[in-house]
Amino acid sequence: MNEPSTVVSPGMWGFVAFFVLAVSLYLLMRNMNARMRRMSYRAEQLQREAEAEQEQKRGHKDGSGAPDPGEATGQDGADGDGPDGDSGGAGGSRQDGDPAP
Repeated sequence: MNEPSTVVSPGMWGFVAFFVLAVSLYLLMRNMNARMRRMSYRAEQLQREAEAEQEQKRGHKDGSGAPDPGEATGQDGADGDGPDGDSGGAGGSRQDGDPAP
């Protein structure tokens, strides 16, 4: 007699497909957690750097922080006061080529 089977199972290929999906899901979740953790660490590091920068700016404004090397002497890297590095003192020359008085 040809009666239809009432016992239906996915068989070996169904198990393999389900197992592959489960392993893929595990690997994806593990990767996502690692990325989220890394993103959290980066955000915390950026926040700490911003707070340190703000503290440093506050320290410079209050005068309690260490001054920059150029800031302490009031020099901007030029040897003289003039635009070409010449102080314009005796023996120097002016912009138009005439000697200074």
